[in-house]
Amino acid sequence: MPTGDELPDHSAKPKLPAYHGFLTVFPSLMLPMFLAVVDQTIVATALPAIAAATGEVERASWIVVAYLIASTIAAPIYGRLGDVFGRRKLMFAALALFIAASIFCAASRSIELLTIARVLQGLGGGGLMTLSQAMIGEAIPPRERARYQGYIAAVAVTANTFGPVAGGYLTEHFGWQSIFLVNVPIGLVAVALTLRLPAHRLTEPLDWRADPGGLVLFTVFVAATLLGLEQAQHVHVPSLPLAGAMFAVGIAALIWLVRHENRAPSPLIPLGLLRMPAIWRSDAMAAFHGAALVSLITFLPIYLEVVRGASPSETGLLLVPLTIGIGSGSLVTGRLVHKTGLTTAFPIFGLALVTLNLIALALWASSLGDWAFAAMLLWNGLFMGTVMGVVQVTVQTASGPRRLGEAAASVQFSRSIGAAFGTALVATMLFAVLTLRNPEAARIFSVMVEQAGNAAVPVPAAQLAAIQGDITVAFRAAFLLVAGFTALGFCLALTHPMRRI
Repeated sequence: MPTGDELPDHSAKPKLPAYHGFLTVFPSLMLPMFLAVVDQTIVATALPAIAAATGEVERASWIVVAYLIASTIAAPIYGRLGDVFGRRKLMFAALALFIAASIFCAASRSIELLTIARVLQGLGGGGLMTLSQAMIGEAIPPRERARYQGYIAAVAVTANTFGPVAGGYLTEHFGWQSIFLVNVPIGLVAVALTLRLPAHRLTEPLDWRADPGGLVLFTVFVAATLLGLEQAQHVHVPSLPLAGAMFAVGIAALIWLVRHENRAPSPLIPLGLLRMPAIWRSDAMAAFHGAALVSLITFLPIYLEVVRGASPSETGLLLVPLTIGIGSGSLVTGRLVHKTGLTTAFPIFGLALVTLNLIALALWASSLGDWAFAAMLLWNGLFMGTVMGVVQVTVQTASGPRRLGEAAASVQFSRSIGAAFGTALVATMLFAVLTLRNPEAARIFSVMVEQAGNAAVPVPAAQLAAIQGDITVAFRAAFLLVAGFTALGFCLALTHPMRRI
């Protein structure tokens, strides 16, 4: 029986389950995917309100990062267990945990409790997209998968459009707790639809054993590094030793993790797959794409409300062009891949334009009107949508049919870890630049976020104008860092070995 470290054996082709039809399989996977996608955008527009309610502005990104870390850890576990025990059973478990954690999120009254609840939600949500992608991958031939990635993009369009608008409306009229409670009825419908899915299991499943050592080391690496970044954003001498110690712990855990995973019979991180150039480059593209996209979705609402004075509802509407663009770009890219067989040509072109667009946004966002700002976000979203469908198709093709679960999980894993570190890096950049330019500006910025604007800030008009300038410069640096993420993704696409399927 092969171990988790062996490369895929494409000569051994186990019998795949028969395809039961689009109308049987796809609608049943639609809602789990919808929940996985909508959770990030619906939370984003509520972040300023949550920060105001808890009084923890600098830790607001924890709400996003906690979910990402947990879903990152969970994704490869779901992928492995789905390959062994069947993905339908795992989908029920993921949905149950996601629904229960959503109720816990709504009941939380502090940033610490909400972070714990988001960890639990991420442990459930980490399986939704991974299992859905793998269930489509096991039923659809490789060339056809590009077209189905287009259908997935249509779900993403709906979820991404619904998220910001619903998040802004619910937060403004019913409180931020309602953004979590809305998951409950949707999740229950998803459970009912999952009952319609066929109970598939591969006839020659991979052997699997738990990897608690890898789980602990990975958790230590991520947690220590993120805590180090949080300390670094304060930019004052007493915080530096602790930040350095956290980074040292993170590096040591990473080195130990790689050594452990090379010896583990069923590693948490599939290093055997990641040694393949087509897979590690695709996963790295997913990581940088996740870093850019989630950072934008996390910090654009704060920028819009604090710098541009938008209300939560207006913020949700301004984010709609970005989210519609991402879904529409994914839909078009999926159809083009299906028709032409080309793959990395699309992210090469798309990420080049996205990088230029983000640089322009960083330099001139403050001088743009709402319509021009929305147009730039739409343009940005359209070309950011050229990446994830191509990544999924490429990784599933390169991995072979017996390791589809691991392959789909590796993409979700990479995207989540990139998003977690990217969001933390952007938060560090934002607050570090503010603190270096003017420590008082950092304090006033926190007050602005808590009060959702400038109206009640007890500062003279002249000083407030100067502080607004400092905040604008800090966001400029943050947007340029996001452009750096997409530029690295462009370089990976340019050197990718798989150009066609």
